Amino acid sequence: MNTEDMDRPGLMPLDRQAWYLEIHLSNFVNSYCQYRDIQLCRDVRKILEVGCGQGLSTQVLRWKGYEVTTLDVDETFRPDHVGSIHDMACFDDRQFDVLIASHVLEHLPVSLLNESLREMARVARYALVYLPIAGTHHFQIRLLPGFHGLDFTFHFDFYNYFETPTGVEPRYCQGQHYWEVGYRGFRPKDLVTRFSPYFAVLKRYRNRDWNPSYNFILQANSR
Repeated sequence: MNTEDMDRPGLMPLDRQAWYLEIHLSNFVNSYCQYRDIQLCRDVRKILEVGCGQGLSTQVLRWKGYEVTTLDVDETFRPDHVGSIHDMACFDDRQFDVLIASHVLEHLPVSLLNESLREMARVARYALVYLPIAGTHHFQIRLLPGFHGLDFTFHFDFYNYFETPTGVEPRYCQGQHYWEVGYRGFRPKDLVTRFSPYFAVLKRYRNRDWNPSYNFILQANSR
């Protein structure tokens, strides 16, 4: 594999047409979280969804009255624009109020991460970034004692905490991910540091209803 190939976002190594037709509980959970997290952003009307997948979130947000534009590297998913998050020259500065990148950034080599964050902060005032948590086994204990607002959750993840992703080859998730949350250099505090030149972190949290996902709500730095 040459350097040019490593720096080019690839397509998912699976039957993408079959995947496009699938709908899982996680799709509904993710759509709800996106709608809920958007409420923490101010004056939102225009949304850019990068990596539109099966399209459920797009339809939910449009149903709620938002103007949603979609971008994806794969025309299989019928995006409004075909392209990569690291190069969004087709869009103007601050053209959108919110950019959504749900389980997108981990599909790019680390060499494109800063470019992607820079472009995200250029085209939108806010960004919702959802990322996968390392490991294939996630265990959750959740206590709901019956009092309003009380929800105690404990997570256990099994993976090599000392592993450092190379960032130049997709080792994880059957060859789809270059890195995941939890590995060295990509723990939540490391990601906050990576985001900080471009964004302030308004909120970050482990998704209790889809526990392999770690979510960030970001506000672009003043230009």
